[in-house]
Amino acid sequence: MAEVHTDDAKLYCEVDGAGAPVTVVAHGLTNNRNELAAFTPTLPGTTVRFDFRGHGKTVTAPEARFRFEDFARDVDAVAEAYGARAAMGTSLGAGALGNLVCRVPDRFERMVWLLPAGLDVPFPLRARYHELAGGLEGKSPAEALEAIMSDPAKLAQRIETPWRWEIERVLWEHDDFDALARAIHGVIDDWPIPDRELLRAVQIPTLIVGMDGDEIHPVELARLLADLLPDADLVILADQDDLFRRIPELVTRVSSFLLGDG
Repeated sequence: MAEVHTDDAKLYCEVDGAGAPVTVVAHGLTNNRNELAAFTPTLPGTTVRFDFRGHGKTVTAPEARFRFEDFARDVDAVAEAYGARAAMGTSLGAGALGNLVCRVPDRFERMVWLLPAGLDVPFPLRARYHELAGGLEGKSPAEALEAIMSDPAKLAQRIETPWRWEIERVLWEHDDFDALARAIHGVIDDWPIPDRELLRAVQIPTLIVGMDGDEIHPVELARLLADLLPDADLVILADQDDLFRRIPELVTRVSSFLLGDG
């Protein structure tokens, strides 16, 4: 466990494995470094999981900004500190990677984008997320978790699929919910890609995983990104149940891809 310091954040990191390749792993909005922690030990080489600004155990300065270029700086700082030449990002993490490589097209040798959520237009569900952020402001971690658990959909999830709720509960572990609320507000009013045409200059081999029926991560967006990136490979999942069923297959696919074998 270690921290990577930038001018406005102390980014909390955890490392699995050793040797090459070194892969930086960037989580989704409202999640934390635990998002893929069950799977990164099975990936080849070294994987560096970290908490974005406003998330998990990362300490964020009061003056910090929360635009995609700032999250891209977080990824870049962790990758630089650990010498990562591969990168994997989920949702917000994929957006941060996209923002970074639009400005530095050869920043990585391989990328994996899991469930990308944005391109170069405003996010369509802004009102819902601004409301979520407003409900977290001023709350302690215990109070915030209680508020999240009281949502009817979450209560139903705890009854119907308690194992999924337990996973989600771990992902809601944050030290500073005011900072998380600021992160949500900032991301939702921004978009990751300055201009989609910039992606055509990114020659990095990229594996993109999309999922049908996901309104936050539209499958049409995954297909569009695969068309824009010159060296992209696309995997489409049928739904969330298909995602859970195919985890072993996906882990094998990602491992092979990071090694340059697929």
